[in-house]
Amino acid sequence: MPLSIPVFYGSYRSDRMGIRLANYIVAGITARGDKAELIDAKAIDLPMLDRMYKEHPKGEAPPAMEALAETIRTADAFIFVTGEYNWGMQPGLKNLTDHFLEEWFWRPAAIASYSAGRLGGARANSMWHPTLSEMGMVVISSTITVGPISQTLDEQGQPTGDAGKALERSFPRFADDLSWWAEAGRAQRAVKAPPY
Repeated sequence: MPLSIPVFYGSYRSDRMGIRLANYIVAGITARGDKAELIDAKAIDLPMLDRMYKEHPKGEAPPAMEALAETIRTADAFIFVTGEYNWGMQPGLKNLTDHFLEEWFWRPAAIASYSAGRLGGARANSMWHPTLSEMGMVVISSTITVGPISQTLDEQGQPTGDAGKALERSFPRFADDLSWWAEAGRAQRAVKAPPY
């Protein structure tokens, strides 16, 4: 049975390049036979956090939040595609994730980061590990860092040059590790329902 793996992307910038990496990952997961859906924080455009999803009376959350809660609840795993802003997290992606809590529980997460520079968003990548763990996810050790993003993927999200070849070499291990954890989590949830 195919795994359901939403791919979360958080840039609100007009000239955003990380969407190339998000689309590359969606295509790569889909090519493996699993279901990947791009969750674009800018397109969903949740407000700055005031009330979490669980703080809304049942059935009264905004429609976009309600739909996203269902996507998260029914997923087998998550991939977070994040840029690095001044050595930190992307605010759009952080805001989106903070609207939910229990919905994330008992599933694995993987992080792919990017930047305009050669470090590939590694500092933001490392910041997401404890944050996602605190939100109830198991963060896998395999990760992807892409930089410079403009020299790794073209406008159609196709790998280019040596950096693109490096991405193509690293993606299978990244996807294999996430699949292993997703299958393990699915099996465990079938035996014992999460306590929420």
